[in-house]
Amino acid sequence: MPQVVRPRFAVLHGTHPAAPLPQRFRSLADRAAVEVLHRAARVLVASLPVLTDRLVEALYEQEPGYRAAIDSDRAEVWQEVHHSLRHNVGSLIQPREFRDAAHRTSRWIGEIRAEQGVPLDAVLHAFRMGGAMVWQDLVDETARRDPDDVRLLVHVAADVWNFVDEHCGIVADAYRQAERRLSWRRENQQRLMVAALLDGTARIADVGEAAAMLGLPEQGRYAVLAVASVRSGGPQQPAPARPRVTLPTALPPDAVPHEAPAAGPDGPPYAAPATPLWHTGPDAEFAILRLTGEPGDPGELHAIADALDAPAGTRAGIGSAVDGLAALGDARRLAETALRACPAAGGTVVLDEHLPDALVVSSPALGSALADRVLGPLDRLDPSDRDVILETLTAWLDADGSAQRAGARLYCHRNTVLNRLRRFEQLTGRCLTRPRDAVEVSLALAARRLLGA
Repeated sequence: MPQVVRPRFAVLHGTHPAAPLPQRFRSLADRAAVEVLHRAARVLVASLPVLTDRLVEALYEQEPGYRAAIDSDRAEVWQEVHHSLRHNVGSLIQPREFRDAAHRTSRWIGEIRAEQGVPLDAVLHAFRMGGAMVWQDLVDETARRDPDDVRLLVHVAADVWNFVDEHCGIVADAYRQAERRLSWRRENQQRLMVAALLDGTARIADVGEAAAMLGLPEQGRYAVLAVASVRSGGPQQPAPARPRVTLPTALPPDAVPHEAPAAGPDGPPYAAPATPLWHTGPDAEFAILRLTGEPGDPGELHAIADALDAPAGTRAGIGSAVDGLAALGDARRLAETALRACPAAGGTVVLDEHLPDALVVSSPALGSALADRVLGPLDRLDPSDRDVILETLTAWLDADGSAQRAGARLYCHRNTVLNRLRRFEQLTGRCLTRPRDAVEVSLALAARRLLGA
């Protein structure tokens, strides 16, 4: 019998077919076996509808993975099985004429079943069930015509089962290729959807679809995390490389990123998702955080910030909470503002805890103008004198106006602090005991620190 399949080893291991084996000598018994096989196969071709009915029924009873597909559209499955049997049984009789069509059919079945979500094991089992049924019918038909000819089928048994293995390999390869395409398509669609939500360009009509695709509640509470590397070209220069911040493996019950599954009774109450929803922007990366705490809880976002695992030299900003997926565009802009308020050396800023700084970075031109108006007179001093006054002023404000605590931080006497503050007032015309002046000085210092003004 002419070889109708690739070697069994190549098929089972998913490799390309090896070089053809040398043509072995065919005995008279082999030739007689081929004739017996052809006679029985022609009978099977004539009764394919009955064979198809039996195989579909057997799949329904013995393969749970096909049961739902048969219940959904039995006629479609029947046509698929009939098409496959027609080409594959035909290949036993005329391998050259039917081989390519049989391969195309098997590839098509692998692809369509992958798209329908039928498990690969179920598809391969179906092919092997079909092979076993065809072989049994070949034996039965041969026995019916002439029982003595059954022994001749032994000479072609390996070819028949190699043929089944070959098509199982074709199906598996097509299935996995389709799975990769589907996975890439889903991931690409998810990336596009996340980008649209964070950019604020998603249509309101698409928000429900986005919620289903991402596994997030449409009306949930969210915040956005923005991360970037330390700026190396000045405060206003974007960082060329952006680090990946790892969301924590466990968070407090009131601060949980999206898709956090509940753990068992002995485990932590919450865990971070396996694949956080990240989006890469021009100057930073963004992650969607799903919030589960009570609205207005001041510690919710702070707990997330404390639990972040960020490499050294990372700037991270967490924006204020928003309601609903449709507001993620606003949440991203708030996160970008928090990121701009990060110290140049790195760190994490929760926007709600740094609103004065956020006001400054939200309008850099106004912030720079304020710094120049309030602190400009100090620039006429020697740089070392200017820096001492600015350092003292910052320490005094951080100490809530206590010269004693500011002196302890600066390792000097409180009177030294007071003398420097009086000199600042004389140079700038500001009065630090006047609330309005104190606010302007605080904002001006923030502008100089964050904007380099």
